[in-house]
Amino acid sequence: MTFHDACRAVLAHCPDPYAKSYANAGLMLATDKACKVQALYILGNMTKWRGDVAREVRTTLKEISK
Repeated sequence: MTFHDACRAVLAHCPDPYAKSYANAGLMLATDKACKVQALYILGNMTKWRGDVAREVRTTLKEISK
């Protein structure tokens, strides 16, 4: 899963409006550094989202934010 795939999954499934807002902004980003920072913002706001999709997105965003 790429960063942009993760953003689309957040928009489609995550109930948190702040996470969705950051994910929507993330779709416009192109540089690795910008995606890394945005991944941290998304992760910080999707803490209550559970399930298989959430777990996959969380794993992807944690890898990107390293």
